[in-house]
Amino acid sequence: MALTLEQYATYLDTRDLSWPAPPTVERPKARPHLAPLEGVRAVTWNVYGTLLAVVGGELYFEHPQKFIMDVALDKTIQEFKMWSSMTRKPGQPADYLRQIYLDLLSDQRAVPGGSEKYPEVIAERLWEGFIKKLLQKDYKFDAGFYGSLNEFSRKVAYFFHISLQTPAGYPGLTDALRHVADSGLKQGLLADGQCFTTVQLQRCVSRQDEAAKLEELIDPELHTLSCEVRGRKPSERLFRHSLSLLEKKGISPDEVLHVSSRLAQDIAPARRLGMKTALFAGDKASLQATAEQLKEPASRPDVMLTELGQIAEVVG
Repeated sequence: MALTLEQYATYLDTRDLSWPAPPTVERPKARPHLAPLEGVRAVTWNVYGTLLAVVGGELYFEHPQKFIMDVALDKTIQEFKMWSSMTRKPGQPADYLRQIYLDLLSDQRAVPGGSEKYPEVIAERLWEGFIKKLLQKDYKFDAGFYGSLNEFSRKVAYFFHISLQTPAGYPGLTDALRHVADSGLKQGLLADGQCFTTVQLQRCVSRQDEAAKLEELIDPELHTLSCEVRGRKPSERLFRHSLSLLEKKGISPDEVLHVSSRLAQDIAPARRLGMKTALFAGDKASLQATAEQLKEPASRPDVMLTELGQIAEVVG
């Protein structure tokens, strides 16, 4: 039977593989602004840059440093034995794959004919498009181990992105999620994310507490990720979808607290839709907030956290 994505991630741990080091968190000069928020019945979290630290503060599809991008591409070629089915051209394998990858990335980033102003890239679809090109040249993969083409594409996407950016849970991640859950509040994800995002989050939660299970802390029915909604922030499509899921549980927008490190992409649209908001200012790399935005009523958060554990002073 083919491995699940979680099982595949665990399998990679058994091998002697090297990944980029997780980022060192540099705290910005910020003071917390904490106050109990009345009437909160649910908390939604942004993931990258709020729960998980990654280089650059957000998920990359193209690393700004060419060397790191090329290393990730080259490792992917070697791991999945792709080179023998690739058109041989002068230069390094990563050079050839980079151009194909960027073309596929550009196609997905093109604004579709629909109404979505901020279309999201779907990682497994990008890699599926490349693998289909290889299959035309007699490429083979072990379906018994990796699963169907779609399942295989998800595993390739996971391997490539972990080679590009290694995430780490911010200090207090698991305790913060547990506090919200133990307080009897609903808890969900409202984030730009991909097919592997919850796998990465579970693994970082487990590193802080081996017994912690993500599905017991965050209701799987309340996951709203950009890859599923096909729009990325600041698109209101994500927020409206999340609020519709909460509405089915009898929770209104003014009873939801959204937590993120980005004012324009998260806090502002959440406020427009009537949600309460908390700015996480615990990492200089992920914090996207100017003094002017903090003064602006449309983007000013209700509270500001400099540590995830401070959520206990705000709700529950």
